[in-house]
Amino acid sequence: MAAGSAPEARGLMDEQTFLDNFNNLIYPHKTYLFYETERMQDDLWIPLDEYKGFLQNKGADMGLERRHAEPIFLERMASWNLDTELRYRITVFISWSPCPDCADELVKFLRENRHVNLRIFAARIYDYLQGYEAGLRALKAAGAEVAMMTFQEFEYCWKNFVDHQQDEDKPFPPWDNLDVRSEELSQRLAGILQNQED
Repeated sequence: MAAGSAPEARGLMDEQTFLDNFNNLIYPHKTYLFYETERMQDDLWIPLDEYKGFLQNKGADMGLERRHAEPIFLERMASWNLDTELRYRITVFISWSPCPDCADELVKFLRENRHVNLRIFAARIYDYLQGYEAGLRALKAAGAEVAMMTFQEFEYCWKNFVDHQQDEDKPFPPWDNLDVRSEELSQRLAGILQNQED
């Protein structure tokens, strides 16, 4: 990669975009998705930096056809042509949990790609469409790990996906009540994943 490449080309998000879209106390209209990929080798997960980055949903505000982040990510993954003889672990940090339709697409992907483990950490629960609970349960049933982001995941994203420009050691600036809100959302998600009724 050429020196001086734009941060987005390096898979880095600017600080304010991260804080505006991953803060679990506010409700932005955009969805951002960070992803990283690892390959199993000798019982160890080895990072594949060429399959690491971020993307966002496409909306009418951009003058484009409306598309959620997850189908865009699935298309990007399809272009990688991951070797079906190897094991992969893909970790996704997303500003909104998958909607029912996106959950269905991810479930289909997991059923067709048994060599891929998927971990999803969401900043908040997308509960605007009926059936979101069933979608989250279907993801778990298909083998995905589904969890809410806690301080640890927010800090990890800050360190690994956010462009700090001049100060690479700049600490993650947690917002007030981050831990309280993460715990509330984690308990809510646990209830959804345990409840088998729709």
